[in-house]
Amino acid sequence: MLYSELADYYSRIESTTKRLEMTSILVEMLKKADKNEVAAISYLTLGKLYPDFSGIEMGLGEKLVAKAISRAAGSKPKEIDDLYEKAGDLGLVAEEVLKRKSAQLLFQPKPPTVLEIYSILDKISRSSGGGAQDEKLAWLSGLLSGLTPNGAKYLVRTVMGKLRLGVADMTILDALADLYADGDRTLIERAYNLTSDIGMVAEALAREGLEAMKNLKPTPGKPIRPMLAERLQSPEEVMEKLGGTLALEYKYDGERCQAHIIKGEVVLFSRRLENITPQFPDVIDAVAKYVRAKAAIVEGEIVGVDPNTGELMPFQQLMHRRRKYGVEEALEEIPTNIFLFDVMYLDGEDLTNVPYLDRRKRLEEIVDCSGSVKLATRSIISNIQSFEKFFEEAISDGCEGVMAKDITTASVYQAGARGWLWIKYKRDYKSELADTVDLAIVGAFNGRGKRAGTYGALLLAAYDKASDEFCTVCKLGSGFSDEELFSLPKKLSDALVKEKPARVNSLIKPDIWFEPKYVIEVKGAEITLSPVHTAAFGKIKDAAGLAIRFPRATGKWRTDKSPEDSTTTQELVEMYQSQLKKIT
Repeated sequence: MLYSELADYYSRIESTTKRLEMTSILVEMLKKADKNEVAAISYLTLGKLYPDFSGIEMGLGEKLVAKAISRAAGSKPKEIDDLYEKAGDLGLVAEEVLKRKSAQLLFQPKPPTVLEIYSILDKISRSSGGGAQDEKLAWLSGLLSGLTPNGAKYLVRTVMGKLRLGVADMTILDALADLYADGDRTLIERAYNLTSDIGMVAEALAREGLEAMKNLKPTPGKPIRPMLAERLQSPEEVMEKLGGTLALEYKYDGERCQAHIIKGEVVLFSRRLENITPQFPDVIDAVAKYVRAKAAIVEGEIVGVDPNTGELMPFQQLMHRRRKYGVEEALEEIPTNIFLFDVMYLDGEDLTNVPYLDRRKRLEEIVDCSGSVKLATRSIISNIQSFEKFFEEAISDGCEGVMAKDITTASVYQAGARGWLWIKYKRDYKSELADTVDLAIVGAFNGRGKRAGTYGALLLAAYDKASDEFCTVCKLGSGFSDEELFSLPKKLSDALVKEKPARVNSLIKPDIWFEPKYVIEVKGAEITLSPVHTAAFGKIKDAAGLAIRFPRATGKWRTDKSPEDSTTTQELVEMYQSQLKKIT
């Protein structure tokens, strides 16, 4: 497939906000591609070259891209700068100047294929050291000079990390399911959840069909999408939901992570599947020393420990460890323990389909708890008194609550799914909305008076998994310090877009739109019906969604969560219904 053909598909995708239409276009695109192209096309359509966990980025800045456009089009740098200032999009600038050049050419250069483009972008992403910038400039200008104006537009947006077609991983999974599984994405989604690699899944389907999905297993080095918990508001509800006998574990206030052991090496992935290995050298050393396995994927919570008292530290203090520089100094200030609570792969064996109690037993067999690697504190309980006693012990020990877990034979590890096999119960669930919610920032409103020059409020949204959309739930303007407020425009600048993103469902039009990227923790008084917010619209009452009343920022930015890990609209529905039960 020529890259210009791929760009034409991108134009069609960009022209619609209807997910079914997007999916149909993706099906057509993937069907036309060769088997050896589908992985590259899947990555490129998401605006990347590899799975996010690889940590490899193209990293091209505006100046270099502008210079490449200038060189490819034979335009003066000032002309490029003037057009960019007017359009605000270097992709549109590339399209415009290459249209002019194309009209003047007697012979068109040989158009590059998708794989040729991908190969050069791969070289650009890996180029480093002396002369790297000149190499990148030469490669990129060479690519642009051979592309159609439309192709140049999308290539420029891709290398700048601003493709933003409104297509997410799940949209591609839907297209793959339509193409290879008659619309049933069960096996395909499970394979993706176990590997977090959309390109690998797409290529396996193209080469071997649906049968290949049954053979894809967890692989150390490729993070598993984490299993997620539902929430309930009382011990009675939790026990009823889990059949009266269950496991309770401490819910630590730290950074959830997976530790992958690969031939003696240890790699750490965050909840968002980012490689956080460099930030936690002490955890790496501890896992290598205290977990007895040649190859394994274990899951736990990294928690900061006060070096003076030995008490557990809150999440926000641990986040000081998430830095590129001064890691050794931070290590001394905030040492850590890692509390392991699950094992999903062990020495060649996939354990995701093994019941929870058996997985816990396997974990206990391989962990030496004499150092800074611990097992999550756990108890099997069967009455309310034991539940409440364990809960109070968890709070006393510095935790934020407990995790209740199913212990029946059905208690498999549901990668990437939120279900009732795990239920979280936190200490602040005892009032109507004392629990916090994590919401994605999708817009902002210009400030007035004392807030002139910054944002007066943010528009926040919950994630609707069924529609793969972000649905608005509140405007947030309180809980920020003056310093935080005036830092918001810069902090959010890389998510700013001119038009409403395709995956945002909003009846409200803010002054500024943001691509869902940043997640912030919010508290509120209660959940109410709203005619203007779209979260769970029509689910409780016709022509009404759900809104959070009197929201305020807690000060916690959920850098450990992707937008798709935000509080879901279904969770809001359950919290709203729980409020009604308390009233009645």
